[in-house]
This record gives sequence, structure tokens and C-alpha cells, in this order.
Amino acid sequence: MVFLAAAAASYLTLGRIIPKLVNAGMVGKDMHKAGLPEKPGMGGIAIVVGFVGATIVGLMLHAFFGLAFNLAAVLAALLTVSIVAIIGIFDDVFDMAQSTKALLPLAAAVPLVAVAMMGGPNPIAIPFVGIIDFGLLYPLLLIPLAVAVCSNLTNMLAGWNGSEAGMGVVIFATLALVAFVHAQTEMAILCVAMLGALLGFLPYNWFPARVFIDDVGTLSIGAALAAAVIVSEYKSAGAILVIPYVIDFFLKAANGFPKTFSLLGEDGKLHAPKGKTRGLGDLILNVTGGLTERNLTLALIGIECVFALIVLALYLK
Repeated sequence: MVFLAAAAASYLTLGRIIPKLVNAGMVGKDMHKAGLPEKPGMGGIAIVVGFVGATIVGLMLHAFFGLAFNLAAVLAALLTVSIVAIIGIFDDVFDMAQSTKALLPLAAAVPLVAVAMMGGPNPIAIPFVGIIDFGLLYPLLLIPLAVAVCSNLTNMLAGWNGSEAGMGVVIFATLALVAFVHAQTEMAILCVAMLGALLGFLPYNWFPARVFIDDVGTLSIGAALAAAVIVSEYKSAGAILVIPYVIDFFLKAANGFPKTFSLLGEDGKLHAPKGKTRGLGDLILNVTGGLTERNLTLALIGIECVFALIVLALYLK
């Protein structure tokens, strides 16, 4: 029920708001298409609507049908993702400074910090290492960092039709499976809600996209990922799933965080400008000699699938 509510709300919302976004002038150029056609942006609002609406359905199942879970944890996660979504909307509309956008999610983590402080010790199980109790460092440092880092990482590895939502589908499907197997109801509700919202969004965003996800969507995906693992016992699963984003971050950092896009060649394929590896997308393009935008998106999703299989191998024993 949570999944269906998320998918339906996301899909139907997007169908309604696309004309309104165009009329409001919320459009951007599709930089990887010939002629740079304009498409409506801020489509990620529909993902947030689907996620929030489906999570509310989960709360109703708890209140009226006895679905057992930690209500405070789910409410805190819902509030954190909603705050990050508002940050994304402000950034899409007013184009905030990068430093501001990077730091604001720290404040959005406060609800999750409050729940963690009330819940006592929060040991983290790390594969091949064991269980580590970080004490007060966990709620006061690690939780805010997780929300801020995940939000910004998923925002940075973006720009190709369907890539953000497609990779998100792999992430949340993987975590949902882990949650169901290990009876992590809080994580299951959040992951199923975001999974449904992303799948409802993808038909409009897959190549050739009819709408862009923009920061409201990418930031919310990262916040939901962080929140889902924070309220679970499988926090390290999230760390594994963001490895492609971490690789992308370090490649971008080494090149001064460039803002230029891939180049569309006469062969109809995308290529890295001047052959430089300025991010994970460029790395794939340089290794392959160039790919169409659709195939680059599929390559990124495939890389995420590799880390999803690692998570499943570790946690579904």
C-alpha cells in the first residue's frame, strides 16, 4: 500500500505540475541534446510528494491497523527529508551558494539527532570489523554529517536523463529488501516510499526526459537514504551504496568541482570535455570512448547495481 501510494502520487503529481512549471518559466536547457531544447525543471517536487504522502500512509497503518514501528524515528526521518526538500526548492528558485547548500542539511538532521539522543547507545555494525559504539559522536557528529554528505553527494552525481532516479531505484530497492529480511520496519517504510516515488517519476524523466529532477529531487534522495539507514541497524549498508557517489566526489574535487557538462559529439555520443576525467560520468566516457546519454545512464545504474549486490551478499546471508 505504501509503495502504490508513492508511485501513484508521484506520477499523477508530475502530470499535473509539468504544464504549470512551464507556464511559470521553471525551465532549463537539456545540455546533452542537439539544439539544447528547453524542458521543465523542479520535477523532483513530485518525488517529495510521493515520498511524504506514502510515509503518511505508513503512519495511518500504524495508527489504525496496528503496524508496529518506532513512530518517533519515522516522523523524524520524514521531517528531515521534508526540510532538505525545502532547501532544494530554495536552491532551484534562488540558486543558493554552494557552501550554503552544503551546510544547511546539517540543520535538517536535528530531528534524527533528537531521536538518537533519546534512544540510548547506537552501536554501528561494520562488516569485517565488528560493532563500534561511537558514543555521543554518533548523534552529534555522524548523523548530521550523514544527512549533509548523502544529500550533497546525490546532488553532485547528476545531469543525465534518468540517472539520478535510476540509481536511486537501485539503492532503495536494495535497502528495502534488506529491511524486509531483517524486520527493519522503519527503514522498510522509508525505502518503499522513496522507491515508489522514484518509479512514478521515471517515466517522465527517462531518456528523452520530459522533465528534470533538479536539486529538490537529488537532495531529497540523499536525505532519504541517510534517514533510512540511520533509523535502522544496517547503517553500513548505506555507506557501501554511496561509494559511486564518493568516487565521483573525489574526481570532481581533484578538478576543482567543474560545472561544465558532457559534450555531444558528431557521432551522437557524449564525450568528456578535452578528455578530462572530472567525475564518474567522465571516467565512464573516457574508458568507453564515448556513450549515448541513455547508455551512460545505464552504465551508472549498472555500477550502482554492483554495490547493491555487495550489500545483498553481506546482509542477506
